Amino acid sequence: MPVAKIAPSMLSSDFAMLSAEAKRMVEAGADWLHMDVMDGHFVPNITLGAPIIKCLRQHTNAFLDCHMMVSHPEKWVEDFAKAGADLYTFHLEATANAPALIDQIHAAGMKAGVAIKPGTAVEDVMHVCDKADMILVMTVEPGFGGQKFMEPCVEKVKVIRALYPDLDIEVDGGLALNTVDAATSAGANVIVAGTSVFHSESPKDAIAALRSSVQKHVAQ
Repeated sequence: MPVAKIAPSMLSSDFAMLSAEAKRMVEAGADWLHMDVMDGHFVPNITLGAPIIKCLRQHTNAFLDCHMMVSHPEKWVEDFAKAGADLYTFHLEATANAPALIDQIHAAGMKAGVAIKPGTAVEDVMHVCDKADMILVMTVEPGFGGQKFMEPCVEKVKVIRALYPDLDIEVDGGLALNTVDAATSAGANVIVAGTSVFHSESPKDAIAALRSSVQKHVAQ
């Protein structure tokens, strides 16, 4: 049975206070910290890289869930492993050989996730579900925070969950209290939420509510 994991997106944090923001999220009940890595090429935005992950690692023991929205993700595996990343999630659309990249990530000592954009068919990712530690189904176009949840994407979650009852399935994009049930009822157990947690009056209550949705629909 999949375990509920809530991963606040640090893209919504105050980058000038990154270590304090990480501590605030962990104290509010976060299971993971979702690190949005963007290169300005695969997506039209630039955020953070391995040097920032390395600095943050010195201030937190939290599980760092690194979402690599980058071209040529093979290039950065060693850097992120040395920096202290726990999970390296690359985009299926960015590599020609996903199984080999998963092996490379595992050899570097990290867990491996595979992400798909809204326009990518679920069938395209099924061949790596046995090798990957997690599948990330994007529910917005990658590149920017604060976008509207794309509910049709959760049909992909249903397909994957039906065949892989114990696999971690993450959803990312537009997740809030009014949208999370659509994702969790489809089978998602790892919830990325940025604005809805960081801009909440009570991040602790927001995280608890997101977790409750997963526990109600997926995890026990």
